[in-house]
Amino acid sequence: MSLLRVIRPKLSKFCACATNRLCQQNYSSLVGRDFDSLKYYQPDEIKQLLWTANDLKVRMKKDKELYQPLVGKSLAMIFQKRSTRTRVSSESGMNLLGGQSIFLGPDDVHIGVNESIKDTAHVLCRMCDVILARVYGHDVVDTLASESSVPVINGLSDLFHPLQILADLLTLQEHFGELKNLKLAWVGDGNNIIHSLMIACAKLGMEIRVATPSGYLPDTGIINSCNKFSAKHGGKIHLTNDPKEAVYRANAIITDTWISMGQEEESAKRLKDFDGYEVNSKLVKEAAADWVFMHCLPRHKEEVSDSVFYGKNSVVWQEAENRKWTVMAVIHHLLKDYQPVHPQPNF
Repeated sequence: MSLLRVIRPKLSKFCACATNRLCQQNYSSLVGRDFDSLKYYQPDEIKQLLWTANDLKVRMKKDKELYQPLVGKSLAMIFQKRSTRTRVSSESGMNLLGGQSIFLGPDDVHIGVNESIKDTAHVLCRMCDVILARVYGHDVVDTLASESSVPVINGLSDLFHPLQILADLLTLQEHFGELKNLKLAWVGDGNNIIHSLMIACAKLGMEIRVATPSGYLPDTGIINSCNKFSAKHGGKIHLTNDPKEAVYRANAIITDTWISMGQEEESAKRLKDFDGYEVNSKLVKEAAADWVFMHCLPRHKEEVSDSVFYGKNSVVWQEAENRKWTVMAVIHHLLKDYQPVHPQPNF
């Protein structure tokens, strides 16, 4: 399928200045944009979303500030696939910002079955201000985005999961104090998570080593795009079939399920093919002294041992919480410009 799509033009720029603070940078308006893939976002725009997520977290969680700029706004949430984190983070986040959310599961809208994706988009965009879709085929997200007059957010597709990667990046920035000099290791399937993570690393000048079994490489077209992004922005991407090679001196070790929804019939084969890819106490000995472990959840025992998953180096719960603050940042920016109160963190 084609990954090319017309991007809505950026609107005016404004300076993000807080009271009695120096201006940190020129903030770009993202109002009206879709958030379907990080491919269509510049490095400074990705950093902008992370800065906003951090700012909202400090203001609303630490400082207990009541901040509700989205009163009267509504979020339509299409879920072909179930999810704890995507649903709870989006619903609670929209509520915190003063808006309301409407959950539309498989029993509520038979998207592309009883009604075409195009017609669903035309209906929802006349009733709601933003649409989030967690679906199987990425073509569903593309069609919704092209047909809707309001912003569309990719809550997960078979090709990309950009919301998860924002949460991962925010977690790494909070833990290490910066992103650019980190070395990441991916051990697992060449799936939608690593597609989005590679794009982010390539654009933010980070290094990532990806270990997958033979036959489970990331999408070739996405690899090629990431190599181009890396050449432009200074990222480094290395592909291997050896988990030890990927993990060697890595600051963060990241994995995901080996069997995604819709792949249940492949379970026996996949479990056999991924033998030796468990992240365990032996494998992490290859990592840097300050390594952390990350997993987007839900976790299965064959992917990571209890000693690593529940150990002191695991940041999975912080990572899960940050799904909320990052989706809040995305929703806010697509509907209304945001001016941070606190200085920009190091990226």
